[in-house]
Amino acid sequence: MEENKMAKGLMVGFIAGGIVGGIIALLYAPKSGRELRSDIRLKKDEFLDDTSEYMQIAKEKATELINEGKKKSDQLIQDAKKKASSLIDDANSLLSDAKEKASEKFGAAKEKVNVETDRIKDAFKAGIDAYNEEKNKS
Repeated sequence: MEENKMAKGLMVGFIAGGIVGGIIALLYAPKSGRELRSDIRLKKDEFLDDTSEYMQIAKEKATELINEGKKKSDQLIQDAKKKASSLIDDANSLLSDAKEKASEKFGAAKEKVNVETDRIKDAFKAGIDAYNEEKNKS
């Protein structure tokens, strides 16, 4: 961006210097009015040609800068997409691992509950059987 400002300032300086130098040269030249007007026309045409050339160069430089900026922004976007995709993959992997571990823990806890439930049922049944035996003895 600073190069663009510097290029504009340089171009304006060249143009202004050319105009001032041309005017001073023409005013101090010992020529007749007709010759002076003719020289002014020639200098004007040269100046316009130079200005057109400088404008073309400036347009080319601006186009190059714009294209370079587009390439850099496209590259940044691609890099960001790759990083985001990588982060999403990592997050999905962590989530999958967490689900698997939670499922394993849940399965183990469920198994423990089933074992304890069976023990309680067996103990309760044994208690009822013992009660019935004592009741039948009396």
